[in-house]
Amino acid sequence: MVLLTCENLKKSYTEKTLITDVSMSIHDEDKIGFVGVNGTGKSTLLKMVAGVLEPEGGQIIRNRELKIGYLPQNPPYDENLTVMEQAMEYLRQAGSNAEDYRCRAMLNKLGFENYDEKMSTLSGGQRKRVAMAAVLTQDSNLLILDEPTNHMDNDVIEWLEDFLKSYKGAIFMITHDRYFLDRVTNRIVEIDGGKLYSYDGNYDYYLEAKAAREEMALAAERKRLAIYKKELAWIRRGARARTTKAKGRLQRFEELEANKLIVDDSALEVNTVTSRLGRKIIEIEGISKAYGDKQLISDFSYTVLRNDRIGILGNNGCGKSTLLKIIMGEVEPDSGAVDKGETVRIRYFSQENEQLDDDQRIIKYIEEIASNIKTKDGYMSASQMLERFLFPPYMHSVKIGALSGGEKRRLYLLSILMQAPNVLIFDEPTNDLDIDTLTVLEDYLDDFPGAVIIVSHDRYFLDRLTVRTFAFEEGGYIGHYIGGYSDWASQRQPEEKEKTESKGDTRQKPKQKKLKFSYHEGKEYETIEEDIAKLEERAAALEKEMHLCGSDYGKLADLNKEKDELDEQLMYKMERWEYLEDLAARIAAGEMVDVE
Repeated sequence: MVLLTCENLKKSYTEKTLITDVSMSIHDEDKIGFVGVNGTGKSTLLKMVAGVLEPEGGQIIRNRELKIGYLPQNPPYDENLTVMEQAMEYLRQAGSNAEDYRCRAMLNKLGFENYDEKMSTLSGGQRKRVAMAAVLTQDSNLLILDEPTNHMDNDVIEWLEDFLKSYKGAIFMITHDRYFLDRVTNRIVEIDGGKLYSYDGNYDYYLEAKAAREEMALAAERKRLAIYKKELAWIRRGARARTTKAKGRLQRFEELEANKLIVDDSALEVNTVTSRLGRKIIEIEGISKAYGDKQLISDFSYTVLRNDRIGILGNNGCGKSTLLKIIMGEVEPDSGAVDKGETVRIRYFSQENEQLDDDQRIIKYIEEIASNIKTKDGYMSASQMLERFLFPPYMHSVKIGALSGGEKRRLYLLSILMQAPNVLIFDEPTNDLDIDTLTVLEDYLDDFPGAVIIVSHDRYFLDRLTVRTFAFEEGGYIGHYIGGYSDWASQRQPEEKEKTESKGDTRQKPKQKKLKFSYHEGKEYETIEEDIAKLEERAAALEKEMHLCGSDYGKLADLNKEKDELDEQLMYKMERWEYLEDLAARIAAGEMVDVE
């Protein structure tokens, strides 16, 4: 059954056209993931389908039996209401007469126990869960969800994933959580250049089908271009347009020219140069932190390595952001210390775009950081960097307040990376960033020659990047796990079972697992001695060249510079070799490590 049909929808903001002649239908069994680059009109189309925004052209035909439940990206709320009062107010505004016990049960499933807590005291994720509880309580047959996983705990995301998979109705949602898309959806709709492309399948299928579609489009374009060149040569020979045949050929040429494929090759690129990072990075020694009776962090120690990729997990309010701020020196621990190396240059990508001024123009914001930026390709102006980050010239004078939430995040990301950090700290970096931007960020972090610390609920992002995981557990204890999110989850499952079965002894006993290499450490261990040998050979060759330079001081300076860089690489490799050799010996000895 068709629940809703959109015909030739149009929508624009100022000079920017977002949606052009968009048509689509939603059937009662569709579970649609809506994807596309930030700023292309995803939230706008969702609002039109939900009936909270009118299109400038076209129409939306709704089935009489259609009942919509709509979750906006940032639900409005009254800070003076309690959790229960706000949830019931959302239901009243939606025209639902659902009983309060049903709403209370849904709030409980979403992690709420105190229904009398004021909305003003809640975090952004908790406030969104209140709105979600109301939406899921409604008697609906079409759920329209704008970023339902943003700011959510991992446990809530997994519960929501299971709920939506078994939901008896249609779903139309925007999310950048790729695991979520892959496991929930049976159809992906992509918006590109104001037009929609539909793929029947989950996210994994969409990636394959999109690549095939783009290859076919490029093949058709190559054929069109070959014909166009022949017709252009005929035109240039001065053909007369008096005969019917000549006029028809001229018309064909004009059609070929008009139907050219617009290939968007403005892929987001990140290739800024990082600052030099010395031997000492960050040493965390026995830090603890409590607020009142709540112990957030208890006796946590760790030495951050040069190329560390660390993921941090935990429920909202457990202390993840506090840990980041202690590392950066913005919050003092109650005990313990954090010691940073002299060359460490930390940049922090926060949840809230704290440094953005909505009244400031985009170009001025970037120019205040730097008018010119050194990259691996040379120097680039602020305007050129903006274009690389998918902000075309006509947008440079636009005020930041006119950008979509995702475009603001992309601009904020550019501002962080332009400052040449050598340690990056991310607090929920995937919120409001589109998948294209996330993919490029992941590729950049693969080659980033420094440490990366990530707080995120995006399971794919963590699995893709991290080699060790810190998980906040009871009493402020932070467990240390080797691997990413999936590795942590697989280790946690048997431990959770043991906790459930062991009811006689309530004392917290640390569980242990055999120490082992992560995948990346294992690969590195296989080749590191060969890498060191090659570096030493090159160093010896350089020394010989330097002896033979004589009075050629220009060449000698170049060789000295290369030798310094080589010595730094060799020092780092030796540090890693010592660490990996020690780790290999401990693994061979069957050493156990605490994982709780």
